[in-house]
Amino acid sequence: MFKTLTLTALLAALPFASAHATVKTETGLTSSEVGKSETHRLNVPTEKEISTTEVRLVIPAGVTVTRFQTMPGFARTMTINAAGLVTEVIWKGRIAPMEYARFLFSARNPETAGTIRWKVYQKYSDGSVVAWDDSDPEKAPASTTEIK
Repeated sequence: MFKTLTLTALLAALPFASAHATVKTETGLTSSEVGKSETHRLNVPTEKEISTTEVRLVIPAGVTVTRFQTMPGFARTMTINAAGLVTEVIWKGRIAPMEYARFLFSARNPETAGTIRWKVYQKYSDGSVVAWDDSDPEKAPASTTEIK
């Protein structure tokens, strides 16, 4: 009985501990080097009882996106600025409840050290949007990468 309660408590805590949209390097790090070309992974779990239907990623200033991995079942659109740089990416598809999707892309880091913030907006099938952008750092923090 004790093992069952402990496992149940652990499983109940896992969604909170591992939830939220995050961007990390392909190897799972939250830090990288100035000017380095890196593969990044945007991990988006569905945290509601309904499906995620859209994921929007705002590319931080100084980050240069160079390519994307194909994501079956998702259509991707991009916003490109006057300099030809990707500033925003939107993936439309479906991430069912209790599932997550991992979007991979390659990018070159900024040429200066500092912290970059990855703003992610997760839209659900009921039209609601969760803003992982530090607008509420306690409940919806933006993912960060320390550039050294």
